[in-house]
Formats: sequence, structure tokens, C-alpha cells
Amino acid sequence: MTPPLRIGILGAARIAGRAVVDPAKALGHELVAVAARDLGRAQAYAAEHGIAKAYGSYEELLADPDVELVYNPSPNSEHARWNLAALRAGKHVLSEKPFASNTAEAELVAAEPNPNGLVVFEGFHYRYHPTYLRLLELVGSGAIGEVTRLDVHMKFNCDDLSDIRWSWPLSGGSLMDLGCYHLHVARDIAGVLGGELRLVSAVATAHEGIDPRVDATAAIEAVLPNGATVLLESSLEGPDDTSILVTGTSGMIRQPNFINLTEDDRLIITVDGVETVEHHGTVSTYTHQLRVVDAAIREGAAFPTGLENAITNMATIDECYRLAGLPLRESTLS
Repeated sequence: MTPPLRIGILGAARIAGRAVVDPAKALGHELVAVAARDLGRAQAYAAEHGIAKAYGSYEELLADPDVELVYNPSPNSEHARWNLAALRAGKHVLSEKPFASNTAEAELVAAEPNPNGLVVFEGFHYRYHPTYLRLLELVGSGAIGEVTRLDVHMKFNCDDLSDIRWSWPLSGGSLMDLGCYHLHVARDIAGVLGGELRLVSAVATAHEGIDPRVDATAAIEAVLPNGATVLLESSLEGPDDTSILVTGTSGMIRQPNFINLTEDDRLIITVDGVETVEHHGTVSTYTHQLRVVDAAIREGAAFPTGLENAITNMATIDECYRLAGLPLRESTLS
């Protein structure tokens, strides 16, 4: 029996409940502390979720010797800053995506000396669910023949224009918040086909009244290693759609919802006109992810969403912005 992970949360964020609090309780890990810039908010969050300690600053949490793993759900613009601070404090890191504001920031975190082999894990939680792993297996095995097209949608209606996703200073935008996922999926598919994704074009639109540097929608065209067409769409204007469709010469594979599998765990496979629906369980993607984090920390197990992957994904996002004629998100690190 390995000891439970001792987890600290940087920020009383809503996502932390799904991403870490519930999975930690399900798997028997220890929620040691939560920090917020307002101590009262941290205390209320701790009381609500059964967290042992509350701090009024991130620095206090990072100084707590009882915390070994830091979960970082801060705004996008702060991800690299606090990932770096956690490493310097000797903590393992589970970072929300995107890993940083731009490639240079991600590279700065990766360059930080890490003599103790601390785990730095980017939270692409969908990547660890059996349904998605099965999709990759089927694509790689040629179950639908040669892949001819990939479509991935990451869309939802963020109608609250005060939301941080619409903020330029906080590194908002549909590509940063949502497109990081569809680019990651496309890179995975390219990988099982034996190569890398090649970007072709990007088009972005703005939302009336919002800084035009912040993309409300983005459409990316790319090519898989075998020449197959890729279309990736992200949108903060809806309609809700988090789906993957892989089309091949003899069929197709569709995952209707690769983000929230507690509601829909279907994998729909059509080969030569015959449709099969597979179910691989409604256990949360975040619970599967935390199992892998635990194995990485306790056993040194390998995982696919580490620093090298994070840098490549940020570089892909940056290139999409260049292709769309938009500026890269600014760095506040030096």
C-alpha cells in the first residue's frame, strides 16, 4: 500500500471540485490545503470540501511541508508563474491547461532545474479515459481502414462576457481555453499514425465589445502524416459540442463527448455499414487522470502529458495564432 497523495490547491476555483477534490476523495488521497488571495474565501472553500487547511496566499501553501502535490487551476496567464513557483518549492505539479501563456513560458518552466525528479503533469484529463484510449487503439490498428479525415469540435456558449476566458490580460480566447484540447487530440491521432500534425491555416473571429485580440471562435485546417484532412473548431459562442469524428476508407469512429464521460461514454464505431456502440465506463476522466498522477509520483510511471508534450502543444497554439493573424499571448515572466 502506497501512502495517499497530499494535495494542495492554488485557488478556490470551481473546476477544482471536479478536477481534484472529488477524484481525491474517490481514490483515498488527502486534501491538505487550499489557498486563495482572500482568506475568507479559502476558509469557506475548505469547509465546503473538507479540506484540512486554508491559506490567504499561494506562497503560504507552497511553504507548507505537508503539501507534496500542487494543483494549479489559476487563470491561464498565471499557470506558468505558479507551476514554476511550485517546482521551486519542491512540489509535484498538476497544472490546468493550457500549460502557459505561450511557448517561451512553457520552455522557461521546463528549463527549471529539477534534480529530485518532481512530476510536472499537464491536466489533459480526457487523455486517460478508457474510451479515448480505445479510440486511439482502433485508429492505430486500421479498424476503419486508412484515415481520410479528422474532425474535432470544442465549443460551448460562454455568454458571461466578464468571464476570464474573454480576457486578454488573463490569456483568454477560444484557442487557449478550448483549442488546446482539439489540437492535443489531433496530435495524438497523428502520433498513432506514425508522425506529426502539420498546420495549414487558421481563421479566427472576434466577439462584439471584446478585445479583438481575443478569439471568440477559431477554425484550424491541418494535415495528418498520411495526408488526411483535419478540421478543428473551437468556440466560446456555442453551440455546445465536444466531439471527435475519425473517418476512414471503411468506416468511422465517433466519440460524441470526449470531455464529460460521466454523462456520455459512448464510442460509436461503424465499419462496412455496421454500427457498434461501445461503453468503457462513466468514471470521471479526472479520476482516471489522478490515478496516473499517483503512479507517476509514487512509482515513476511514464505518462504522455509531461513537459515535452506541453511545450509542443503551446508551440502549436502559438502557430495557430500566427496563421490567424493574431498576436501571441504576452508573458509576464522573465
